[in-house]
Amino acid sequence: MNGAQSLFKALVDAGITTCFANPGTSEMQLVYEMGLADSVRPILCLQEDVVTGAADGYARMAGKPAFTLLHVGSGLANGIAMLHNAGRAGTPVVNVVGANASYHQPNYPEHELVNGRISDLARVVSHWCQEARSATQLGELGAEAAMLARTGQVCTIIAPTNRHWEDANPPPAPMVQPRPSFAAEAIAHAAALLANGRKTGLVVGNAAQHGAALESAARIAAHCGATLLSETFASSHLARGAGRPMVEPVPYEFEMCVQFLAGFEQLIFVGAAFPVATFAYRGKPVMKSPPGCDLFEMASARHDLAAALEALEAACGASGAPYPRQPSFTGAAPTGPLTASAIGTSLSLLMPEDAVLVDEAATNAPWIFAATKGARPHDYLNPLNGGAIGGGLPMALGAAIACPGRKTVLLQADGSGMYAVQALWTMAREKTDVVIILLKNDRYNILGLELARVREGAANARMDSMLSLADPAIDWVPVAAGLGVQAVRADSAEGFHTAFQAAIARSGPTLIECIVPIPAEWRQLEELVHTSRG
Repeated sequence: MNGAQSLFKALVDAGITTCFANPGTSEMQLVYEMGLADSVRPILCLQEDVVTGAADGYARMAGKPAFTLLHVGSGLANGIAMLHNAGRAGTPVVNVVGANASYHQPNYPEHELVNGRISDLARVVSHWCQEARSATQLGELGAEAAMLARTGQVCTIIAPTNRHWEDANPPPAPMVQPRPSFAAEAIAHAAALLANGRKTGLVVGNAAQHGAALESAARIAAHCGATLLSETFASSHLARGAGRPMVEPVPYEFEMCVQFLAGFEQLIFVGAAFPVATFAYRGKPVMKSPPGCDLFEMASARHDLAAALEALEAACGASGAPYPRQPSFTGAAPTGPLTASAIGTSLSLLMPEDAVLVDEAATNAPWIFAATKGARPHDYLNPLNGGAIGGGLPMALGAAIACPGRKTVLLQADGSGMYAVQALWTMAREKTDVVIILLKNDRYNILGLELARVREGAANARMDSMLSLADPAIDWVPVAAGLGVQAVRADSAEGFHTAFQAAIARSGPTLIECIVPIPAEWRQLEELVHTSRG
């Protein structure tokens, strides 16, 4: 066999059956091999952040990696933002990045980087990266990457094109590497903290936010009188809705989070990051937690979190303990102006059980999130783990590919939606069952809050021009239609409810452009930030 066949067999033998791709010249041998078999579903994407963001969404819901196919350093560079988010979320991804033939690289260095190799760039967003030095090694690296990815790592293989066509040995058999075990001392210390009578938050992230791990965390928190929290942006995916454990996310915005965490005396982290401010602000502390609050990391995202929480459950005597479950939403259909809360109410009433809710709603997110707590049981994904915006559309695409029998609902802000709008075309091509709720306020509204932190007086027209998307305004209905996605517009609560009900009833992708004003609460927060800056 050749190197491409050896790599392909290594990935398939490891259970990787989906490829998101934007290939070029150097990847054609692998494209050819994929075309000869039906063991991998190849999915063409029109831009590389769609490729990598879709791989992220797919793996979060499938519980296993897809592999990406990217063309040389520039293709990898185009997909770095979403790989950054995937890496911060602990999502398993295998990247295959083509490169010029090893013997041709000195003659045509344009395929490399100005001051380095493709591997130098890949290591910035990869936990593991190797370049194949032979065709046989290409298959060996495929097996190793598949093994490591399943432990929550982004793994990148650099594949010079001649390694694809040169003769190769078959790849090694699939390998399994278990996640690191927890430390018994850490479990004992966490149990002691939970028993000391102080106000405690149990903060779960990554794989601790769904399945048996979340159930264990809920029993521990209820038995010990702690508050069950999830880290900002819910790092992997969060199981929520009626009948499921009640979990509160740690807020993103600094002032909101400081107020939310006030009063906590200790926080225990299980696969979650400490509450550090995403950005530094003049005169503000780095930590969102109150002064004197003890922070303890019981287990990192790399550990076997389900086993760690099961051990803590036993150490606390919480095994089998009851815990409060989220009650079902019982409200009426919304009427009047279309607001974030009205959209959340319609979702709670109409979203089917086992839906996948992807949230890049930006400034409208807090109100929709709060309103959908009692919706039918669903999985919640937030693509913003690393802070790179624009991952909503790609993540919804990948989640829909992973869960073809379930409805995927995307909350997408208009500004960040333009970052990877090409995902709509792939949604249409693959006939994915996605409803895109496009929240349109013609503004990078979150930047108004950041500007309020530094400005003196009111913002002038020149400042506002850097935040406004209104000249010209983006008309999402023809944009979506031009990429093959059915689209409608809603500007009232009743209109949205009717449109969403129809979209849920049909299969295939639908976009609903929602004209949503900026929430009054957000304006109040801007003023609060402005008056208290520094």
